[in-house]
Amino acid sequence: MKNYIVVGGTSGIGLELTKKLSNEGNNVYVISRESKNIDDLENVFHLSVDVTKPFETTGLPEEIHGLAYCAGSINLKPFHRFSDEDFESDFQVNVMGAVRIVRENIKALKAGNASLVFFSTVAVSQGMSFHASVAAAKGGVEGLAKSIAAEYAPKIRANVIAPSLTDTPMADKLLSNDKKREASSERHPLKRVGNAEELASIAHFLLSEKSGWITGQVLGVDGGMSALRP
Repeated sequence: MKNYIVVGGTSGIGLELTKKLSNEGNNVYVISRESKNIDDLENVFHLSVDVTKPFETTGLPEEIHGLAYCAGSINLKPFHRFSDEDFESDFQVNVMGAVRIVRENIKALKAGNASLVFFSTVAVSQGMSFHASVAAAKGGVEGLAKSIAAEYAPKIRANVIAPSLTDTPMADKLLSNDKKREASSERHPLKRVGNAEELASIAHFLLSEKSGWITGQVLGVDGGMSALRP
């Protein structure tokens, strides 16, 4: 039995990952603002935390074998309409929350030879209109993950998943009707958007020993968007 932290583990990709880890018999410590969707899962413990503010985590084990930071944001609009507060809010959710949870538990992560998984976006590598705030924040996530991977090797591995649009509650507004869903699907070489199960499976792999020789990488899981121009 291993110990895992899943930040944002009550919805979307984080919830699917929590289920996978729980079904294997692991202890899963879910960190989010509120507890939902996890009450029936075995060996799953909830810690109520707002990652956008300084916090302390108590009651966690002395060895943590993996951490997935699934908290994030989708804040899209024309660049000139973004306020300082918009940029700061996205940075707090995506970067500073990750900084705080890793820093708070670095001793336990080293003790467990942990694997860390963070989430970015295809918009960092591709450059997309209306994505200035989230792309800036997720670019910070990629840099953070690579720095952690370098500084704490070989004790800790750290990798990033960079998805395109995925069918999760966070993306509801972007997929709220058939026309939007069809338009989003057509932008991808595979002609569909991703789903939470697919992204959770990649995160699960990166947390596992099967990915033991992978660190410091950004993996595009995006229906081909970052690499193909059919």
